Amino acid sequence: MKNTDAQQAGEREPDTAEAREAELAEEVEEADADVADEAEAFEGIEADGVEAEEDAIAADLDKARAEAESYLDDLRRLQADFDNYRKRTLREQTARTASASQALVARLLPVLDNFELAVSSAERSRDFDRMLKGVEMVFGELREVLEAEGLVRIEAEGKPFDPERHEAVIAVEEEDTEPGMVVDIVRAGYELRGKVLRPAMVKVAK
Repeated sequence: MKNTDAQQAGEREPDTAEAREAELAEEVEEADADVADEAEAFEGIEADGVEAEEDAIAADLDKARAEAESYLDDLRRLQADFDNYRKRTLREQTARTASASQALVARLLPVLDNFELAVSSAERSRDFDRMLKGVEMVFGELREVLEAEGLVRIEAEGKPFDPERHEAVIAVEEEDTEPGMVVDIVRAGYELRGKVLRPAMVKVAK
């Protein structure tokens, strides 16, 4: 009896092993399927993340391009405004210069008229004294016009040499004169509204 039970148990053992092996295989297949599903899901999530990041980068790039275009438009407008301002300022300066020149020339016309009269009178009379008086009168008128425009003769003789306002052409021995003092004027110098227009050419004591 016992041998029969053992034989039956021995006959059932392979069936149990095969069943267990089948169960394990099924579990492995299920695990593999779960892993595959999880991998597929992860790949989907990763793809969605990359796509979202690419969309965000593209949006930032579009925004930066729009801002750059706006700045470029502003720069072009500023450049155009500056060019217009420069041209307008140049026209105004040219007009002011022309107006100032016109006013000065208009004031010099009477001087020119009187100079022509003096020369004509001297040619007719051949009177030296009369010609000299006429020239002196014209010279006085010319000086008044120029002084009214701000022209001032630079003082030099008897003054200490000033390299800003004087130009030394020769150094001379001069008794009773300190070295560096201007002793004579070779050519007059002038200032226009406080600015040296032409330095005075002078002789300086050494």
